[in-house]
Amino acid sequence: METKDRPAPGGRTALALLLAINLFNFIDRYVLASVEPEIRAHFFAADDPHAHALTGSLGTAFLMSYMVSSLIFGWLADRFSRWAIIGLGVILWSAATAATGLATTFAFLFAMRLFVGVGEGGYGPAAPTIIADCFPLSIRGRVMSYFYVAIPVGSAIGYAIGGYVAAHWGWQTAFFVVAPPGILLGLACFGRRDPRLQMQRSQSPRRATLHDYIGLARIRSYVLNTAAMTALTFAIGGMSFWIPGYLQFRGLPPTSRIIFGAILVIGGLMATLSGGLVGDYFRKRSAGSYFLVSGIGVMIAFPFSVLMLFTPFPAAWIMMFLAIFFLFFNTGPSNTALANVTQPAVRSTAFAVNILIIHLLGDAAAPPLIGAVADRTNLNVAFLVVSAMMFVAGLFWFWGAKYLGRDTAAIESASA
Repeated sequence: METKDRPAPGGRTALALLLAINLFNFIDRYVLASVEPEIRAHFFAADDPHAHALTGSLGTAFLMSYMVSSLIFGWLADRFSRWAIIGLGVILWSAATAATGLATTFAFLFAMRLFVGVGEGGYGPAAPTIIADCFPLSIRGRVMSYFYVAIPVGSAIGYAIGGYVAAHWGWQTAFFVVAPPGILLGLACFGRRDPRLQMQRSQSPRRATLHDYIGLARIRSYVLNTAAMTALTFAIGGMSFWIPGYLQFRGLPPTSRIIFGAILVIGGLMATLSGGLVGDYFRKRSAGSYFLVSGIGVMIAFPFSVLMLFTPFPAAWIMMFLAIFFLFFNTGPSNTALANVTQPAVRSTAFAVNILIIHLLGDAAAPPLIGAVADRTNLNVAFLVVSAMMFVAGLFWFWGAKYLGRDTAAIESASA
């Protein structure tokens, strides 16, 4: 399918298309977070003691449907054309994003976020497995980091678009703006050839068995990686939803969301690319490099995230930049490790199970929890409570580093 350090035919084109889709994936997610203060003011009274918790439930609605649908689509992606599943998912979530702008009741808004989650559930498990099939192990870390730069860049664009459009034309218009490109990208998926078909022409097709799926729980590096990602997702997933509200709480104007977006783009982009490159480089010296890079990054990010809470602005922007930089160092390495330690026949399902766990135990609960704590105290206290999970994530990655090389070698040997 690929030779030494060369991608499979069409691999670079596939990466470019999936990267563009992933960009709008995160734009669509974080447009909602960006306009959360306007949505809260639109649907709830200023003195409503439950307002924060209710708007926080919009993040949970998306994640609940995303988690459940990921399991279904992950199983399907191990058996049918992943490009067709991705195309249908992208079109569905883009249409639901546009419909979000039509919401006249909070219940309708809640329902549309459920549909956005279903659409993204078709994309999440399938996209990284196509990349893993197209690129060899030796360069997979840096290639995965290219794909995942969409997280900070797309999130930042979502924050910026939401803040700017809401300030000039209302929060509803922000959802209308970001939906059409997603529909066009979804249509571009149809007709593409799944790289798995090329592999099956040269090898006997292998259908995954129940034993293969149960076996995921026996891969220690997979389990510990998922635990680390869960802890980190709880912290940064919850905090990212409330960043616009937090900046408002600290007395900053809506335009501060654009500043945050710029910090997220620069810091997240630099760190995501660096993490993949560093992980690939040190893999020649240490088989557990992907986990060591991830663990060291979050351990450094933790104190900066705490300092940001107690530092006055504008100096707090510096603390925020450093926290974001080191938090995103793990993105490429940790996701690459998921692909490297799972068999191709169950890889989409392995990503789907990972998605289910990290969101069910991570950021599905975090937004309403932070909102509930903020309703009783303030957002500074709420952010301080959840930021400790960054430290926990680092411990799990350090623990998993001793198993990563062995588990990766086992999968490479079986595939050969």
